[in-house]
Amino acid sequence: MGADREQYVLDSFALLAYLQGEAGMTRVKEIIRAAEQGACHVHLSWITLGEVIYITEREHDLWRAREVLSRIQALPIQMLEVTPKVVMDAAHIKATHRLAYADAFAVVAAQQLKAVMLTGDPEFESVEQLVRVEWLPK
Repeated sequence: MGADREQYVLDSFALLAYLQGEAGMTRVKEIIRAAEQGACHVHLSWITLGEVIYITEREHDLWRAREVLSRIQALPIQMLEVTPKVVMDAAHIKATHRLAYADAFAVVAAQQLKAVMLTGDPEFESVEQLVRVEWLPK
């Protein structure tokens, strides 16, 4: 997987910032461009993808959610499978830290990959001792 290259895990905050042109978009865009050039790897849990899609459909509509899904699928993002072990690890993180269940899957991914967690969500302050967090502006 290229251990010599930096690994990043996106949470929904980071991906939505990129997609919606919010604060933090510039940094996410830099990382995605670096991934396109092979300079780093970007990862996303299927659970996080589901969260982004349901948020988009709830705030807009199904058509917009499908459009967003197509945009995400075109990005150089490696999707991370959700195995029984990942579910159990995420459940443990959710039980012991104050953050959303979907975010616990991103934390597990960052732990497994020794990756940088890219977020602006203040809930991740509770897991800074577990993963490296790069904070996006809010």
